[in-house]
Amino acid sequence: MNSNTSVQDNSTLEDLRKEAREYFKQCKFLKALELFEEILKNNQHSPDDQTSASTWNLSREGGKALADALCKNFTLTSLDIENNNLGSEGGKVLANAICKNSTLTYLNISVNELGPEGGKAFANALCKNSILTFLKLSWNNLKFGGKALANALCKNSTLTTLNISSNELGLEGGRALSNALCNNFALTTLNYESNDLGSEGGKAFANALCKNSMLKDLNLSWNKLGSEGGKALANALNKNSTLTILYLYENNIGFELESNNPNLVICQ
Repeated sequence: MNSNTSVQDNSTLEDLRKEAREYFKQCKFLKALELFEEILKNNQHSPDDQTSASTWNLSREGGKALADALCKNFTLTSLDIENNNLGSEGGKVLANAICKNSTLTYLNISVNELGPEGGKAFANALCKNSILTFLKLSWNNLKFGGKALANALCKNSTLTTLNISSNELGLEGGRALSNALCNNFALTTLNYESNDLGSEGGKAFANALCKNSMLKDLNLSWNKLGSEGGKALANALNKNSTLTILYLYENNIGFELESNNPNLVICQ
């Protein structure tokens, strides 16, 4: 291919991107996704094609169209669709697409009102998908759907980063996830901030840290751990040698935690 042809191709692809973005502004999601799919099929996607989705305002119907594209696409590796009002149904169809997609390694689907049923759908996807390594599901009101996600971690061996902060998962979700950490050998980063664990939830995570040898980055800030939860974690830190950073902001613990591990940074 000569340089003139290459320049012409790049110009055509940029025109397609501009046209696709204009369709999204008009809420003509299906047509826009067809254009992006044409770009992706030619292995000519740019970082903008992957990260600008957080401003697309997809909604539920747009989510379904995007799911269809993911089932057919074999080039996209990173997708950010934060704050798109997908809802439970949009989340379900997207989760189903993740079961079939074999290239996506990074997915941010935060702030999309997925709800408990959407959480269950993504739990099912994690049981079947062996490609995804990064998943962010914060601010989705998952509630009891978090328990299903925790159970999925016992079966998934590829996900290394999970952010499920601010989902009202509570004590039961925390217990389920801490149990999963005892049997998961892939996850290295977990953000469980603002999920109302309480002192008993803190004790459950402390027990997991005594057994888990993979987790390096753990965020338990804003979880009402209190002094009892803090004491349990303090004891666990003397047995854990792999954690490198632990966030414990705003937990009313009442004392500064310490560890024998010189590589561990505790932020509280």
